[in-house]
Amino acid sequence: MTDMAHFGRVAVLMGGWSAEREVSLNSGQAVFDALAGQGIDTVAIDLHREDARDLGRILHEQDVDRVFIALHGRGGEDGQIQAVLDLLGVPYTGSGMAASAVGMDKILCKRIWQSAGLDTPAFVVVDGLAQAKAAAERLGWPVIVKPTADGSSVGVSKVDGPEGVEQAWRDAAAHGPVMVERFVSGGEYTVALLGERTLPAIRIEASGEHAFYDYQAKYEAEDTGYRIPCGLDAGEEQRMAATAKVAFELIGASGWGRVDFIRDEAGRHWLIEVNTVPGMTGHSLVPMAAREVGMDFGSLCRTILEQTLVPEGSAPEGADGGESVHGAG
Repeated sequence: MTDMAHFGRVAVLMGGWSAEREVSLNSGQAVFDALAGQGIDTVAIDLHREDARDLGRILHEQDVDRVFIALHGRGGEDGQIQAVLDLLGVPYTGSGMAASAVGMDKILCKRIWQSAGLDTPAFVVVDGLAQAKAAAERLGWPVIVKPTADGSSVGVSKVDGPEGVEQAWRDAAAHGPVMVERFVSGGEYTVALLGERTLPAIRIEASGEHAFYDYQAKYEAEDTGYRIPCGLDAGEEQRMAATAKVAFELIGASGWGRVDFIRDEAGRHWLIEVNTVPGMTGHSLVPMAAREVGMDFGSLCRTILEQTLVPEGSAPEGADGGESVHGAG
């Protein structure tokens, strides 16, 4: 596409009210700058909780034609904003309401994967500290304790023994319901998806002071390593990419996203989570993978936005009472 006028006016929704607000503001600003820099009529909207109920009015006043969602975590990545935009009939980037909700719900997501025979670490949903301690003993040390929602590894802890469970549970419970998951030792990998294609896998190597790729390693540390090419042979990387695509499509996700893995010493690929609105900051992984195939940040943002356009001669899906158009890859 060369005529940027086809997009009309684009609103970049950022901020939100989740624990990932600051990351979202960084992502949103980067996307806004990239789109505006290509001559696309773009407006940045820092969305607060109290604004959500008036989103229709806000978009109408700004004369918005479509939305680039750069909201991370609850309220923006969990189907809530997607549902509002569906009702308004405003096209938006990324997955629809249902897939967004499933992707944010780690328990439901993992159960869907398990039902399809995909590998994902064993887990227990816990209600209270006593259950967390019992679950950890049953799963075997070490374990991961984390919220069942939210992303960016917010509230996530690796626990090596009984003495660490209480603090880990409190850290996770501050963000909602909690799960205890078996820790899988191995390399951390991620595969980005863009429309129907998968991008090259990235191996993430957190420094020794981080037990895993936690929030600090993602957004603050300057010594986190990113290997791309990832070091796997071509056949294994293709197998990982195929698994990522299946895992993504099983929950109904579309448009763009990212799937995270642990590869154990036996070469088994364990699904950890899916991200339906991945980060777009200077430390983010999707832009890194896109660069590997010759796509700069501006082109990546424009490609994601192009998924909101209705093919010429076709009617929006919402025209017959179904879902409104969103970024179906």
